[in-house]
Amino acid sequence: MSSPQKVTFLARNWKLAGHFYPPAPGSPNRSGAAVIICHPWTSIKEQSPANYARVLTQAGFTCLTYDAAYQGESEGEPRDLEDPYQRVEDIKCAVTYLVSRQDVNSDKIGVLGICASGGYAPFATQTDLRIKACATSAAVCVGTMSRRGYDKDSSNLEILKTQLEAAGKDRNSDVGGEKVPIVHMLPPKPEDAPEGFPDSFRDLMNYYRTPRAHHPRATNTCLPRSWDIMGNFDAFAHIDMISPRPLLMITGTKAATKWYSEDAVEKAKQPKELYVVDGLTHADLYDHVDEAGAKCAEFFAKSLV
Repeated sequence: MSSPQKVTFLARNWKLAGHFYPPAPGSPNRSGAAVIICHPWTSIKEQSPANYARVLTQAGFTCLTYDAAYQGESEGEPRDLEDPYQRVEDIKCAVTYLVSRQDVNSDKIGVLGICASGGYAPFATQTDLRIKACATSAAVCVGTMSRRGYDKDSSNLEILKTQLEAAGKDRNSDVGGEKVPIVHMLPPKPEDAPEGFPDSFRDLMNYYRTPRAHHPRATNTCLPRSWDIMGNFDAFAHIDMISPRPLLMITGTKAATKWYSEDAVEKAKQPKELYVVDGLTHADLYDHVDEAGAKCAEFFAKSLV
């Protein structure tokens, strides 16, 4: 895959840094079909989105990846804020950017969301009819995760209360209140993981905190005030509104987050599909993308025609 073109576009007046990938030479002619690929929470465009872009451009699709506002190379203050509604706006503005390009067919734009963006992409698609097809990989809803955690039958409300108290202190620091430490989502190195560190977080640590995907701009940090924006967000409450446009949700048999995709697909209306990759964990779907990427290519080939 050749190096992508560096591009920028605006989302609520923040300039977002993107990578524009044209179809690979000799790939099938998709008549200007394009896919926006959105990164996980605390991640950047150079990680999992680039892996999926490699597969999709080889299948003939134009791809756009970008850093969310407040993160990576994109503008936005305060830094390291995770705002679901801004994240959704980023996607819609990415659509507008593609519409502006002569080498993209405005009637053939799809979106692929990974991890947290597996919640943001369907949420954006529900009300942005310019998006003709939506796919997700290892999807989660950050709001549901804030309230319930990783496990389907768990409750995270006591922890969320503590996080909301920290969010309030974080906001107060803007007017002279006590500074609240930024949240480090993962240990700096695998050997720093405490005893009993959950397997679901160890899975992420073994991706982000090792040579497998380490990148200096992916700090895996988040501002405490993010939680009072995420706390009542629900990506999938109205996922039925995507219909009659198609929805594909990909997960792995070993993914701790598998139930998020299962529940979302159950709520959605046809056409919809749950595709489960055998043997893969949540983080495996970030870089073990041959099967998941091929499935996405098949899906968009049928959907963006």
